[in-house]
Amino acid sequence: MVQQGSLTRSQERRAATASGYTMLALAAALAVAAIIFFAELASEALPPIVSIVPLLCVLGVVFIAAGFYMLQPNQAGAITLFGSYAGTDRTAGLRWVLPWLMRRKVSVRANNVISDRIKVNDLRGNPIEMAAQVVWRVTDTAQALFDVDDYKAFVNVQIEAAVRTIGSRYPYDDYEHQEITLRGNHDQVGAELRAELIARLAVAGITVDECGFTHLAYAQEIAGAMLRRQQAQAVVAARTTLVEGAVGMVELALDQLSAKNVVELDDERRAAMVSNLMVVLCGERDTQPVVNAGSLYQ
Repeated sequence: MVQQGSLTRSQERRAATASGYTMLALAAALAVAAIIFFAELASEALPPIVSIVPLLCVLGVVFIAAGFYMLQPNQAGAITLFGSYAGTDRTAGLRWVLPWLMRRKVSVRANNVISDRIKVNDLRGNPIEMAAQVVWRVTDTAQALFDVDDYKAFVNVQIEAAVRTIGSRYPYDDYEHQEITLRGNHDQVGAELRAELIARLAVAGITVDECGFTHLAYAQEIAGAMLRRQQAQAVVAARTTLVEGAVGMVELALDQLSAKNVVELDDERRAAMVSNLMVVLCGERDTQPVVNAGSLYQ
């Protein structure tokens, strides 16, 4: 164990255990020997003093039977001796250890957790709702059992704390696309959340294989206002693009008319044509042509 501040940090090591199948065969042999000796004693073929031998065989069977335990795949057994950590057994199957050693099973399989939705203020102070999905597993059974009180509850608390930390580090959205945002950079923010969780859960001997956000949205009290803002900014962006394209098309049309000498336009006629073309190109409704039977100045 390593002393680290006020916490005595544990470290997993291999326990001295034996194969349960070998000990099972030994127990069966002792049981057969006890039966044979009892049969011989019953027939008075052996002197009474030999009766201690079958008793010792029976005690041996009881002693061996008390040390059996079984581990499933991806399951570990932490061994302790009078409260002191004696190692971890990760070999699946029937196992055996001295009966006075305590065994505590720990799953080292992957666990999937979906956190509750929590309200967080993003970098700009906007209240948002967040929830995360995390795949975690125990890598050090000694730390998980002896360095934290309840490692599963510890994981849930640290997930919430990490989500709050990452949520307050970035804005929810950036309409100018110049910043890293929670909504627009899922992979990068998810990788940072995983690194944050790994750092927080290292004290419990737990690692994180995968994580990501399952829910990300503005809080209800500002969702309507933010939706209207998004719609307004989308309309402005669309109008900007439309006007830029219309100006380019009008400029191209005037240049083509002048280059091919289709018509000679003075400043007033040029202004009128520009106005008509901009109305046609930027209008939301279909335009209706009007035939001018007179002159432009009437």
